[in-house]
Amino acid sequence: MKLLVFLGTVRESTPPVPARLGVRVAEAVLACLKSRYEGHEIELIDAKNYPPEAVFKPHFAYPKSKAPAHLAELAGKIESADGYIMVSPEYNHSMSPALANLLNHFGSSLFSYKPSAIVTYSAGQWGGMRAAIGMRTFLSELGCLPVSSMIHVPKAQKVFAADGSTQAGEEKDAWFDYFARTLNQLIWWAQATQEYRALVDPHKLVEDFKRSPSERNAP
Repeated sequence: MKLLVFLGTVRESTPPVPARLGVRVAEAVLACLKSRYEGHEIELIDAKNYPPEAVFKPHFAYPKSKAPAHLAELAGKIESADGYIMVSPEYNHSMSPALANLLNHFGSSLFSYKPSAIVTYSAGQWGGMRAAIGMRTFLSELGCLPVSSMIHVPKAQKVFAADGSTQAGEEKDAWFDYFARTLNQLIWWAQATQEYRALVDPHKLVEDFKRSPSERNAP
């Protein structure tokens, strides 16, 4: 299966918090996936590689074949993926604006009928859990329903080094076991939805809204 790991941090922090704290969390998740879930195609999508434009124009707003190359390429990756892992800090009890901005470029039809997993972190004691609650609603509306288990990493700068390895005093296996509670759910659902999509096309079963907002209206 193909899994995309979205890293939703672009902010360069200053001491004592290391720059782009989320990089080390994403690297730890990637290391866990590669060591415990062999055979899957895993790719990191870094929001920093998609800086916000002066005027927001989503991928789906462009005429066919006229979207910028980098958005068209990412749209293809999203559509072909079987599941998503969203890594986000917490800003004002909410998910990263950079991650929301990136995801808002793409229609829900690309994400729909596939699972997602939520990973949040913080420099403090809560691990971004308040942002995670809001991410449930956001991802559900996007169509990639999040699995029930979530990953929260408090004081991430003390848990993981810059390369994603565990700091002194932290047990890698214990953290990977914790990650696995969520990743096992994600992969179970990803495999289940992948197999059923091959049997029944959900976009034909439940028609996508493509003509006007009024399609959503009750009779």
